Amino acid sequence: MARTKQEWIGRTDDSMPSANVRLRIWERFEGVCQCGCGRKIQAGETWDLDHIKPLEDGGENRESNLQPLITAHHRTKTAKENTQRARIRGQKKAHIGIRRPSRMPGSRNSKYKIKMDGTVVDRETGEPV
Repeated sequence: MARTKQEWIGRTDDSMPSANVRLRIWERFEGVCQCGCGRKIQAGETWDLDHIKPLEDGGENRESNLQPLITAHHRTKTAKENTQRARIRGQKKAHIGIRRPSRMPGSRNSKYKIKMDGTVVDRETGEPV
């Protein structure tokens, strides 16, 4: 009876799988890039292990959540995920009223106030600047 390998689980999010685990993942996907291009990764071509469900979105650092991607495709996929994540965070902030304070002269958060006649004064002292 053949011994089954136990699934690799990283101790931390930064833990990298061993060469044997990389080989098992490569064989599970038959060396095909999983970005959607369906291209077989050629010998000598650089490739990375990508988290299917990103760690930042609640994915786990384990063998079943890893897939091979050509390095260039991995960068593209990660950039898209980061852009989408940033957009969603921005929408959430706007929805609950969190915004970056403006430092523009005359804005409410500025140290200076611009009066109707165009003169600039210090908000605290009321003296012209």
